[in-house]
Amino acid sequence: MNKPCLSDLGPPVDWQGGAVNCARCSRQALLALDRCRIGQACVEDRYAKRIDRFFFWNPDLAKDYLTHAYFEVRAVAAKYVDVFHLPQLTQDPDETVRWSAALRLPPKQLRALVNDPHREVRIRVASRLDPHDLGSMAADPDYYVRLVVARRLPESLLTRMMRDEDAEVRHMVAVRIGDAWLPAMSRDEDSAVRCEVAKRMKPGQLHLLLDDPDWRVRYEVASRAEPRHVQRLVDDPDELVRDAARQRLDESPAGVSRLVQQNQTCHPF
Repeated sequence: MNKPCLSDLGPPVDWQGGAVNCARCSRQALLALDRCRIGQACVEDRYAKRIDRFFFWNPDLAKDYLTHAYFEVRAVAAKYVDVFHLPQLTQDPDETVRWSAALRLPPKQLRALVNDPHREVRIRVASRLDPHDLGSMAADPDYYVRLVVARRLPESLLTRMMRDEDAEVRHMVAVRIGDAWLPAMSRDEDSAVRCEVAKRMKPGQLHLLLDDPDWRVRYEVASRAEPRHVQRLVDDPDELVRDAARQRLDESPAGVSRLVQQNQTCHPF
């Protein structure tokens, strides 16, 4: 299927709903230079794609439109203007413009948007800010912002997010946090978090989850914990856990030793 061209978007209409009139445009001289085209590339058009084409053809003009009355013009201009003009857009009244600026702002200047009132802007900031500067966003009111922070925050700073109110955020913490902190998350109220903790724990730590209410967690314990602890799971209420525990014991050095003794008894010669 062919994609619609810009002229298929409908007749040229400006952002206030009036017809686009090249004769009244301050950039009409660009027509003769083929640097704008009605219905294709026009800064007066209300469609962002046509505005974008205009600035693609005329990036040097982007700085002249950073205070334009139409937010789409300002947002698209932010894609093409030089970075020295971007900081002024962090105070723009429209979140689309601030979000567009956040895509290109140097990391240090992104700090101005850490407490932006709109979540989409803060999500973009959390995605681009230097990881060591993300600490202040670990308590962001939006769960998805915190999730992005949990994905990027240095491992040494993740402990502050271990008790986050959102289970998805805590799960990400469990995926990345240092081994030494996993026991502290073994009593998390969410079973998916505890499952992740169990998968990452060393065999010597897994006994902390022997009595976990979720069979998936106990299965992980039965499969990898030290044999002296696995013994408690051979009579587990769940069949898969019982089987995993018995297999684990059979594969342990003590279990192998028992099998050798049994074979020697059955086959003395």
